Amino acid sequence: MSPPESAKLHGFMAACDLAVVGYVSDQGMPQSAVLAFAVTPDLEIVFDTVRNSRKYRNLKARPQCSVVMWIGEITVQYEGIAEETDLDRYKEVYFQKLPDGRDRLSWPGITYFVVRPKWIRYSDFHARPPQIEEFSF
Repeated sequence: MSPPESAKLHGFMAACDLAVVGYVSDQGMPQSAVLAFAVTPDLEIVFDTVRNSRKYRNLKARPQCSVVMWIGEITVQYEGIAEETDLDRYKEVYFQKLPDGRDRLSWPGITYFVVRPKWIRYSDFHARPPQIEEFSF
């Protein structure tokens, strides 16, 4: 991915308020959750959760996941590998996007995940013809 493409993709992802993360349960059933997130310049997605959530349990056991974000008819479909992480490395980008995350620091069992991309599809259905680009990592 060239730097201009990466910057454009990062800009769009950073502008999204919410995303849906999909993962698989221990029974092999699909599950999903809506979440607030931050994105690094390397297109890593950072989010928080609590250790007693099914999202936490399932991503720890099966870290492959998908993430979808959108604004109007522009979407990003994202597949990657989730890993529990120490927030220190991501603090600046996380708190810049999610200043209320500081309030959650005191929550019992709060933890953080980073998702590193393996495949991304950017689709702009406002464009004529629609613009669809795929990237592999």
